[in-house]
Amino acid sequence: MVGPAIGPVRRAFAPWNDPSAKPFIEFRNVTKRFGDFVAVKDLSLKIYEREFFALLGPSGCGKTTLMRMLGGFDEPTEGSILLEGKDLVGIPPYRRPTNMMFQSYALFPHMTVADNIAFGLKQAGMPKPDIQSRVDEMLALVKLEKFARRKPHQLSGGQRQRVALARSLAKKPKVLLLDEPLGALDKKLREETQFELMDLQMKLGMTFLIVTHDQEEAMTVADRIAVMNNGVIVQVATPAEIYEQPNSRYVADFIGDINLIEGKVAEASEGSAKLACAATGATVAVNQTLSASIGDEAWFAIRPEKMRISRDAPADTSVNALSGEVWDIGYLGDVSIYHVRLPTGATVKATITNATRLVERPISWEDKVWLTWSRDAGVVLTR
Repeated sequence: MVGPAIGPVRRAFAPWNDPSAKPFIEFRNVTKRFGDFVAVKDLSLKIYEREFFALLGPSGCGKTTLMRMLGGFDEPTEGSILLEGKDLVGIPPYRRPTNMMFQSYALFPHMTVADNIAFGLKQAGMPKPDIQSRVDEMLALVKLEKFARRKPHQLSGGQRQRVALARSLAKKPKVLLLDEPLGALDKKLREETQFELMDLQMKLGMTFLIVTHDQEEAMTVADRIAVMNNGVIVQVATPAEIYEQPNSRYVADFIGDINLIEGKVAEASEGSAKLACAATGATVAVNQTLSASIGDEAWFAIRPEKMRISRDAPADTSVNALSGEVWDIGYLGDVSIYHVRLPTGATVKATITNATRLVERPISWEDKVWLTWSRDAGVVLTR
């Protein structure tokens, strides 16, 4: 049976926009040092109840350290971490209302699926009848009832991942911490499991915090994303805001594919601006108010799919238009990526959706083409 649609719930869920909403988890000026190395630097962050929150960034950016401090596996050097208004510092992991699902799954190889799920409940002293009831509930939740008596080596990677998830949820923590939970799965299974995680989180009404370096994964599952770099949070926003309105070149370049075109501010007024971009020979016009002055350095960030590519010149070639030659083409099945070499030597990428099954390309290598875009297709970044 198909459950109720979660779309209306997800659309209405935005406690971070409510000034009266109290955070469920709060990091206050948290710093973590390992000797001379500063892994997390004076970081403050608010996460709300029932939120699916993602910490996203490259290896070594501090995201796992932040999660481990929330779980109690590391203590902050400075600052405080609050859950429902209570300071967690000094409370050991087993006394916190959190549970962590590790990337390696850490299943006991000599135990059955049911025993792996029951392990934490036995450690907590839960009565046997209640343990059996909870294990049955978790097996049904992750659809593994038929595999209860199997051992981990008899399961597929996706099934082991579900066992680890069920074990993490068995004690019904207030917060589930997911450390790169899908990293060991193949691409197709990973994509399927992402949606299963989203549905499960909504069904349970729990707060999930996931750590990942996979941009697509974070964009798919999370209500909000915190992009981290060098121990600090660069931007916190919804996936759509992160993708469409990055606040810096770092975020724009880290999330998805993008063209970053350097230039100088030529005009700036309320709701409108122009950049002169010598490296590409383009004049870029945007519907955007800039906090910059004439002559200031800036970058125009535009996604390849926002660019139109054509053999025909546009009516107005003086603004938001570039001419060049197709230098390379990448065929990805659903889309084709065109690398267009400009007369200045710079290369710009444009994407075409492969909407038909035609094998012959409408635009091919060495074709002379024009790239155009609308005034609201990209964003000007000043940092």
